[in-house]
Amino acid sequence: MRVLVALGGNALVRRGETPDADLQRANVMKAVRSLAPLAERHELIVTHGNGPQVGLLALESVNDPSLTRPYPLDTIGAETQGMIGYWMLQALQNALPGRQVVALINQTLVSAVDPAFENPTKFVGQVYTREEAEKLARDYGWTVRPDGDGWRRVVPSPRPQRVIETRLIRQLVRGGTVVVCAGGGGVPVFRNDVGQLEGVEAVIDKDLTASVLAETLEADAFLILTDVPRVMRHFGTPRQEEITHTTPHELRAEDFPAGSMGPKVEAAAGFVERTGDMAAIGKLDQCVRILEGAAGTIVTPNATWPLASTL
Repeated sequence: MRVLVALGGNALVRRGETPDADLQRANVMKAVRSLAPLAERHELIVTHGNGPQVGLLALESVNDPSLTRPYPLDTIGAETQGMIGYWMLQALQNALPGRQVVALINQTLVSAVDPAFENPTKFVGQVYTREEAEKLARDYGWTVRPDGDGWRRVVPSPRPQRVIETRLIRQLVRGGTVVVCAGGGGVPVFRNDVGQLEGVEAVIDKDLTASVLAETLEADAFLILTDVPRVMRHFGTPRQEEITHTTPHELRAEDFPAGSMGPKVEAAAGFVERTGDMAAIGKLDQCVRILEGAAGTIVTPNATWPLASTL
């Protein structure tokens, strides 16, 4: 089978941990120990988050006195793809001796007229006082908005249309290479008025990019791996219950938080609707059992998995 795995941010920095490099590398090695059995039996593509890393580098950039202005977010996104890709590449090579592994820096195409550019909503970076935020907005052209008791920068979150390097990824996968790619949803780019690619300061939802990539690569299974065992219906209420096997229609009838489980559900449901194949949401250390249909929330057109052809 061809399997695309989307790793959540917790695969690198877990709740309450400091984003030190040695700690992140240790977490990557743990993640790879779970993924290695998939790579041994299937074609494997791995995507990953980069939120904490982007936040850290953005903070360093805005506070660096040697710069006249902070590095743009698209450049910081590329930096974190390279850093995390290196950690993933090395860990996978060590876990899969003799197997070809590659980590790519990817661009993700968005529309220059996406409505998200008119209404930035994605909070990035640290919390400021109103006075600090408004000064940064004047100095750097940022959009800032209140977030709880403080103020933060907000940037657009346009929908991904296509990973620019999709054809290259397909060739590598067909040749048996394990591919790490599309980190953090990819570097957002658009085509300008003469057809050339340009980076744009935005944040693309990583799971939506992974869903688009899984479809265009004709993946048989799309696994969104996080730190929860299953999607919960009525989460946080006395009626809370796990969802085991479901359909896109049933999932869309539920109400999930926009900032956490919502995008994952949208990505999984959209992939299944467009392809008729299998998607799942569950814990990283249960990925083999998820693919077997014994763990996680399995999403298929008829809520049935595994198929006889996959056994």
